[in-house]
Amino acid sequence: MFEALQGIWASVVTTPHLLKLLTATWGVYLVVLGGWIVLQKREPVATLSWLFGLALLPYIGFLVYHVFGPQKIRRNRLRRTHSRASMRNAQIEAEEGEAAELVRLGQATTGLPATSSAEVDLLVDGAAKYTALLADIAHAEHHVHLEYYIYEPDTTGAALRDALVERARAGVRVRLLLDFVGSKASRKFFAALIEAGGELAWFHPMRFGRIWQRPWTNLRTHRKIVVIDGRIGYTGGMNITDEQDERLRADAYRDLHMRLVGKSVRVLQLVFAEDWAYATGRRDFLAEVERQTPPADAGPIRTQVLTSGPDSNWEAIHRAHVGAIHAAKTRVWMTTPYFVPGEAAMMALTSAALAGLDVRLLVPEHSDSKLVTLAARSYFGQLLVAGVKIYEYRSRLLHSKTLLVDDHLALIGSANFDHRSFRLNFEVSVLFDDPAIAAALEQHIEREFAHAPRVQRGRPRPLLSARLPEALARLCSPLL
Repeated sequence: MFEALQGIWASVVTTPHLLKLLTATWGVYLVVLGGWIVLQKREPVATLSWLFGLALLPYIGFLVYHVFGPQKIRRNRLRRTHSRASMRNAQIEAEEGEAAELVRLGQATTGLPATSSAEVDLLVDGAAKYTALLADIAHAEHHVHLEYYIYEPDTTGAALRDALVERARAGVRVRLLLDFVGSKASRKFFAALIEAGGELAWFHPMRFGRIWQRPWTNLRTHRKIVVIDGRIGYTGGMNITDEQDERLRADAYRDLHMRLVGKSVRVLQLVFAEDWAYATGRRDFLAEVERQTPPADAGPIRTQVLTSGPDSNWEAIHRAHVGAIHAAKTRVWMTTPYFVPGEAAMMALTSAALAGLDVRLLVPEHSDSKLVTLAARSYFGQLLVAGVKIYEYRSRLLHSKTLLVDDHLALIGSANFDHRSFRLNFEVSVLFDDPAIAAALEQHIEREFAHAPRVQRGRPRPLLSARLPEALARLCSPLL
């Protein structure tokens, strides 16, 4: 075997002009692919990172870029436009409040209307969320629509599946949309649901066999949406897994979800309908959904549903975060499991702290990604110098994604404070301009501080175990 390899290598190195041929090929490779990447006009740091990767890893770098590189989805826009045209009644205007400018920003960047909610319940941890969700599903009369990033075939997943099977057998239309990469539950796991008449679809299944098309490996739906009879909606940070139920696991994630009633549910319905139409390529169900989504009276809670994803260049949720921080007058409190900010977000946070506002950041001491944990800590130094108070949650893995600004503005949803959530994932968050919701979120975050020691500026920072790994991880920030 060794002699055979030696013979192959000898024939290669003695091939006339091989070095010139390889050099010329490499040069063409860099010019063509480099030009392609540069013309996408992304952030210079991210563009340079990909260019260096392609240069240092010829051909292999192209494969990495082909699978994981940034992409935009154009076909999605047409399907979403058709979906919205079929649900015109979703255009509901709400009265303007203190955050009128921010709400208008949300409308302009998402195309979704400002609306209102009659009720908003903050559900802390899985026991509260799953108990309420199963009870509401049990009373469903027309339809149950669900969209999740993670759906595990465990105790929690089986309980929800069985509840859906029971409703499907009773004639309720069940549509379940799951991310192909995030969800481990298989079609076999849902066989009883499909047999009962329920529908199952996968978001961005892998297409590695089509070498002429770039795979969607990096573009996932991270949304968590449930709409029941068009009257009750759920969204927030929790997936369907035992890892988020403290009754089943002592180390379950610490998380926050929402149950909504009112006109805002119609907008969540629209978001789901757009995703279902996109994933399945069908729009014949839209008229049925429109008929089964009842009108609702205006509620007292001003609400703006925000969506973002690689089908839009506006980064609506990112802009909402930065805009809300810039508009703050007294305080900015944030919780996120992944903290990998861009320049605009860092500028907003440090400016608020330097201006004397009460700026607090709550992150897990250890997230489920070592690389993200290290990258997040690389930003702590600048934040601490500016006056930002940073707390590391130790009790369990903090998974809630919230932003509290002053005494009236609350932003809660599925989006982490990082590049992936702001640019690559399909996300959904809800902006509330309401003192009562802000007060409830304030009480929740204050309770979390009891389990989160404050990070001190003078803490030990060894070079090899802290500063160097964090600096190296930070280099990956544009790609995380």
